[in-house]
Amino acid sequence: MDRNLALSLVRVTEIAALGAAKYMGRGDKNAADQAAVDGMRKAFNLVEVRGKVVIGEGEMDEAPMLFIGEEIGAGRENDMEVDIAVDPLDGTVLVAKGLPNAIAVIAMAPKGCLLHAPDTYMKKIAVGPRAVGKIDIEASVENNLLAVSKALNKDISDLTVIVQDRPRHYEMIQEIRRVGARLKLFGEGDVAAAIATGYEDTGIDILMGIGGAPEGVIAAAALKCMGGDFQGKLNPMSDEEMERCDQLGWNKDSINRILTLEDLAKGNEIFFAATGISDGDLLKGVIYYGNNWAKTHSVVMRAKTGTIRFIEAKHRLNKNKILVDLMKKHG
Repeated sequence: MDRNLALSLVRVTEIAALGAAKYMGRGDKNAADQAAVDGMRKAFNLVEVRGKVVIGEGEMDEAPMLFIGEEIGAGRENDMEVDIAVDPLDGTVLVAKGLPNAIAVIAMAPKGCLLHAPDTYMKKIAVGPRAVGKIDIEASVENNLLAVSKALNKDISDLTVIVQDRPRHYEMIQEIRRVGARLKLFGEGDVAAAIATGYEDTGIDILMGIGGAPEGVIAAAALKCMGGDFQGKLNPMSDEEMERCDQLGWNKDSINRILTLEDLAKGNEIFFAATGISDGDLLKGVIYYGNNWAKTHSVVMRAKTGTIRFIEAKHRLNKNKILVDLMKKHG
């Protein structure tokens, strides 16, 4: 794929973030999500691909969200066919409450290279580059933590595990504490939490727990670009989720299969982009200066080259038609 597509993706996440950030702390997570979707959909029409959403915000009957199966991109005859995984706003509650670590994210790969994950739960484990090959989703918490601490040459008491603060993780949290590792709990936004394992400066060494399967695919694509590692295993928690799996061709055998990084994001033509909405461990949030100026902080990655670029951009909100229309609707 053309490397220039990377910058095109950043422009898409920037516009989504600029829309969602207008709702920071205003208590309306749905409006924030809708603003991100509106911006992302319009911006994607300028990207020179024939894209299909394989990870989105729901099915077609849930439009106007970016739905699974939706065709986006410029869609010209000679444009490349690609899979698109989107989360226009990872952390809707975070924006509504004015909390950190909300981001807008996109992953893109050639057609057939991103897993079509059902909208269900997934057991996950993620680490950065120095612990590649050292995790086993079927091993115990203690064995995984010991393996990762050895790979990182850290004492177990210096290892930091990030886990979503949910009742389903109570036993895991107690086990992490028993083993003696440090623990960081988070409320929302498990894409950002998984990606944090890939940056040493975040201090996060390993993510463990159960979260959304679609978010797992997006996080895996990012970690593929970063040289990290990820394993997942579908974990439907209701009859309705089992039905969703069945609709996408997942039987009992395939549901129990361990999903490696290559299963989730195949090949090396993977692109990932994210823009901060609120300040977080990875990216600063949107800043509005007044007089139609705003600033964003983004990251864009490419698996083929391993390149990771951080981009700080200033935007004239009254000079971009998409932003003008978005601000009129959501300003």
